Amino acid sequence: MSFNDNAQLDPSQVQDRRGMGRGTKIGGGIGGGIVLLLAALFGINPQILQELSGAVQDPQAQSQGSAPACSTGADADARIDCRIVGTVNSLNTFWPAYLAQYNQTYPRPETVIFTGGTNTGCGPASSEVGPFYCPADSTAYFDPGFFQELKTRFGSSGGPLAEEYVVAHEFGHHVQNVLGNLDRGQQDPRGPESGAVRVELQADCYAGLWARYASTQPDPNTGQPFLEPLREQDLQDALSAASAVGDDRIQKAATGRVSPESWTHGSSAQRQKWFSQGYQTGDINQCDTFSAASP
Repeated sequence: MSFNDNAQLDPSQVQDRRGMGRGTKIGGGIGGGIVLLLAALFGINPQILQELSGAVQDPQAQSQGSAPACSTGADADARIDCRIVGTVNSLNTFWPAYLAQYNQTYPRPETVIFTGGTNTGCGPASSEVGPFYCPADSTAYFDPGFFQELKTRFGSSGGPLAEEYVVAHEFGHHVQNVLGNLDRGQQDPRGPESGAVRVELQADCYAGLWARYASTQPDPNTGQPFLEPLREQDLQDALSAASAVGDDRIQKAATGRVSPESWTHGSSAQRQKWFSQGYQTGDINQCDTFSAASP
C-alpha cells in the first residue's frame, strides 16, 4: 500500500538511534537480552529478570536523535526508514479515533529505529530478535535491515504492505497493552492454542484492522489519508509476510520438522487467517482470539 505523495510526515514520532552503539550493560549478554524481551511480551516484570540475569542498563549511555529527514509520502515510498515513519504516523492517527468509539484512550507509544543493538526498558537487545514491542517502556523497536531479511531469509514476497504489516503488528501489541490483554500470554506460553499464540494472532488481527481503514481515514492536519487505496497485490504481500513468519514455516526451514507444542506465534495459516479477519470485518470485537475455540 503506497503513500500519497503529498502526505505530510511527522518524523518527531520516531527516534533514530542508528550508529549510536548499544549503550552500556553489565553482564547478561545478548542471551539475557532475549530472555528479557520474551518475558516482557509475556507480561513478566522485566525489572525482576534484569536482576536475575545481571543485565543492567545505563539510561544515560544510549543517545538518540530525531528520525531521518522524512517529510512527504513520496519519501515514504522511496525509503524504508521513511516508510516506518509514515506507517507510525498513520497508526497514531488511526488508533486514537478508533478506540475513542469504545471510550478508550490511546497513549501514543514511542518508536525507535536502530541498527545492531540498543538498550530498551526490557533489557539490551540486538537486531537478531527482530522487530519487537517492549511494554516496560511502551516502545516499538525496528531495525530496517529486518525488512530485507523478511524477503531473503523468511521468503516473503516483499512489497510496502508487507513491511507496514510488521509495524502495525507491533503497534497491535501496544493496543493489547492498553486494553490489558498483552500479559495473557504468560498464563499459557506455548502450543498452537496457547495464550502466547492468541496474543500474537490478535496483534495480526489488529494489523488487518488498521489496513482496512488506513487509506480512507484522513490525517487531521492535512485532510488527506496517508495511504493510497489498497490493491489486491498489496493484500497478497501482507498475507505473504504473515505466512513467512509463521512458527511452522520457520521451524521447517530451520530444523526440517514442525513442533506445534513449542509454538509461540502461530502457524502461517493462523497468522493469515487473523490478519484477514481484521481486514475483512473492520471490527475489533471480531479480533477476540481468546474466545475462539481454536485460533
